[in-house]
Amino acid sequence: MSATLTPAENRRLANTELGLLVLAIIVVLVAYALMGLHQEPQLPAGFAVYSAVLLGIAAVAHAVTRWRVRGADPLLLPLAFLLNGLGLVMVRRIDFANAGEADYTNLAPAQAVWSIVALAAFVATLLLLRDHTFLDAYRYVIGLGAVALLLLPLLPVIGTEVNGARLWVRAAGLTFQPGELAKLGLVVFFASYLGDKRELLSVASSRVGPFMVPPARAFAPVAAAWGVSLAVLIFEKDLGLSLLFFGIFVVMLYVSTARVAYVVAGTLLFSVGAVLAYLAFGHVRQRIAIWLDMWAYIDEPGGSFQLVQSLFALGTGGIAGVGLGDGMPTFIPFVSTDFIFSAFGEELGLLGTTALLLCYFLLVARGYRTALRCADDFGTLLAAGLTTLFALQVFVILGGVTRLIPLTGLTLPFISYGGSSLLANYILIAALLRISAPASKTAAGAAQQQKVGRR
Repeated sequence: MSATLTPAENRRLANTELGLLVLAIIVVLVAYALMGLHQEPQLPAGFAVYSAVLLGIAAVAHAVTRWRVRGADPLLLPLAFLLNGLGLVMVRRIDFANAGEADYTNLAPAQAVWSIVALAAFVATLLLLRDHTFLDAYRYVIGLGAVALLLLPLLPVIGTEVNGARLWVRAAGLTFQPGELAKLGLVVFFASYLGDKRELLSVASSRVGPFMVPPARAFAPVAAAWGVSLAVLIFEKDLGLSLLFFGIFVVMLYVSTARVAYVVAGTLLFSVGAVLAYLAFGHVRQRIAIWLDMWAYIDEPGGSFQLVQSLFALGTGGIAGVGLGDGMPTFIPFVSTDFIFSAFGEELGLLGTTALLLCYFLLVARGYRTALRCADDFGTLLAAGLTTLFALQVFVILGGVTRLIPLTGLTLPFISYGGSSLLANYILIAALLRISAPASKTAAGAAQQQKVGRR
């Protein structure tokens, strides 16, 4: 994509996004209608209202992207909207399955409200962020804000521990996970820092055996990121967030410098940290023991029952699934959050879950495409970091529920129940759209030339 586009090219891209959004809405509404018809021989109650709200927020989101980010990637918003809509359908399906339980809680209305709030944040991000290079000037403020958000759950009174991890803040009747927004802030800080220090970090002036590597002081950022990730693991007891944090930094460092030495050093440090965590924390040892032999812990409190049920659900689904509405998702504890992918696997089978994975793969591919086509170092690193954040989160949660890796407890982006993750991921999509817009690329190119001139 060139730095500038003609009005006809801008209209073509905008119309492509509009057409894909319409297709996404049709898929979601058909899925919602089929799910409701399985419960009763009529369309589900509130179908018209749900359809109107869905059309309304899609129209507003598209109008803002058409106005504020002309020529931006036309696939990002429709893919996010499709995943969000299918997640809402499955949360509603789980509500129907839970309706007879004594402690039944209707989750779908809350998730619908969070979807509206998240899309409002998406719109606000596009309206307020005229150029992604604006973030580069406030890297320390954003970095300190991200660290403050990470530490917020450790405060007394408002900090809350859920399922063994202290990640939540409870205030004014609302429960929020500030780490979701902190991850975005840390990516911005890393992108800005690595963009400025790229030349220093890329110089190979020391010899280790037959290899030339950067000087020892260049590895200080890797050690610092390792230390912070260990601190998150120790104090907040969250293996997934610490893995995500360190993985993002190492990937961005490699993108910035193309030095394999950093990847090797990062892998070694992560291995050391994993061994230390295994020796120090009982819940880490339990997760790994369950991963190695899930049948030995199926009857223990907090054991492998959830994972076993997840694998049974995926196996029951087979190739084509048992049908939307015909599964038994409530047999899996916490199915609306950690294991919602397994509910899709049971009811839609391998074909349905493959379609979901293709949506994720395509979204990640478009994110990296945006990074490759960006005109400045900061934008390239920011797009790559945000995309890596998204991709790692998908890999970690899907690897956990399929027993490819130990379970960590992250949520599946756009699909799992939870407002914090939904809000952060829509802001992430808005940032990628801003970076991919030709106007933003032109401004970024000018800013890059000024930065090179100052050097």
